[in-house]
Amino acid sequence: MTPTRILPDLQCSLMCEEIRQEANGNFILIGVINFIRVPQLPVVAFKLSIFNRWTAGIGQFTESVRLLAPDQTTVLRKGEVKFALQDAAYHATNVTLFAQVEFKTPGTYMVEVLVDDVMKLRYPIPVIVAPPQQPQSSTTTPPEAPKA
Repeated sequence: MTPTRILPDLQCSLMCEEIRQEANGNFILIGVINFIRVPQLPVVAFKLSIFNRWTAGIGQFTESVRLLAPDQTTVLRKGEVKFALQDAAYHATNVTLFAQVEFKTPGTYMVEVLVDDVMKLRYPIPVIVAPPQQPQSSTTTPPEAPKA
């Protein structure tokens, strides 16, 4: 008996600064984000991209991607896309774009990836406030240049 529906596996999920697609179909991921370090808050991220690749499934599905605030309940952004896999050997790549995301507080924000309301992955994106370092002032005066 041939299966008509198999829930796919999430092969990878990465938050990036930008994702481009070449003419041959390959993707270029720019600035894979491990954490967000800013000099002060609040700050607005112009664009955040989530790259998800699905495989080993059969059927039609709905992917949901959510960005949660540090309180773990407030949904800052949500994106949904429908996709299909005709054969378990195929894969599907989805890119979700979150524009103008405002980070108001430091802490650990979470990215959640679901398929047909089944949680597949949840990963942290810490937002860290690190003020720019001030140049150290010298208490001694530099030596004068020799006079000719």
